[in-house]
Formats: sequence, structure tokens, C-alpha cells
Amino acid sequence: MINEATFVKELTSSKGREKAFAKLLNLYQERLYWHIRKLVITHENADDVLQNTFLRVYKSLPNFKQKSSLHTWMYRIAYNESLRFLEKNNKRQNVPIDDINTSYLNNLVSDVFFDSNDAQLKLQQILFELPEREKQIFQMKYFDDLTFKDIEEIISVKESTIKSSYYNTVKHIEKNLHAVQLFTKTQV
Repeated sequence: MINEATFVKELTSSKGREKAFAKLLNLYQERLYWHIRKLVITHENADDVLQNTFLRVYKSLPNFKQKSSLHTWMYRIAYNESLRFLEKNNKRQNVPIDDINTSYLNNLVSDVFFDSNDAQLKLQQILFELPEREKQIFQMKYFDDLTFKDIEEIISVKESTIKSSYYNTVKHIEKNLHAVQLFTKTQV
């Protein structure tokens, strides 16, 4: 286990910064990739956003005040980069949100990196029907195993609201999981 304060000093010092940043990439690249991937859906988009995330992390490290953990701070950057990407793409495409969700689901189903079973695919279909904020909260808690406090710091929403949203989403998923008809690649 690394001492975070010491590690942050290494990351912000001119002497050991490159080596420390390589270690940071090694520690967090995969976790942040999957966090981003759940938001932007496709592998190609996730790679682009991940690269932008680490560029922003690298440039912002000297301003990191350690008010939250390094992990939470980077998740917040990844989350914001993902939202910027989605906003930019949605403005560029100017299509209805239902069409975007169908398109994302189609991309997910046809993506060679998506290894799913029927339950996972049903879960993804239910998640696509949720409002964006509820989907993000659920994914951060369920898939990323973040604490409610970490999620509060990442998305700037009160912890009690996050808990309520998460548990309501869980109930919604449990209620609807068996009722969902699976899309096939030709239907989506």
C-alpha cells in the first residue's frame, strides 16, 4: 500500500514526476477506463476520454489540494471528461435522446469487447431507460464499488440524495429485470 501524501509529493515534484506518473497510470488506468466506458459506452470513445482524463490529471496535479483522496479526485476528472465528451457528441449529432440510447445499446451489443450474458444485457437495457444521473450513480456504486461519500465528491450531489437514488434504482432493476425482453443485434 502506498502512502498517498508521499505519492502526491512525488507526482508534483519536478525530480520524480515522470516515474511517479507512470506508476499512477499503472495503478489507475484500468479502473478509470471501465468507469469511463460505462458512461461513454464504446471502447474507442472510452480510450479517447481516458487519454483526455490523464492529460487533465497530469496538468492539474500541481493544483491538487488533497481535500479528497487521489482516487476520488481522478474519478471526478474522468466523470467530468466523460460528460464533456457526451455533451459534445450529443450537440454535434442533434438527435433525440431515445435514438442516442438505442444507438449506444446497439454499439454495446456489437462491441467485440462487450462480453455479456443475458442478465448483463438485460441490466444494460434497464440502465439505458433510466435518467442519466440515476444510471451514473448506480454504475459508480454497483460496478466501481465507490462509497456514497466518494460519489458525493465526484458528482457534487448530497450523499442522502445519492443513497435514495441508488436504492430506488436497485428496486427498479429488481422489479423490471425479468420483464425485459432482450434486444438482438438485428433489433437494436
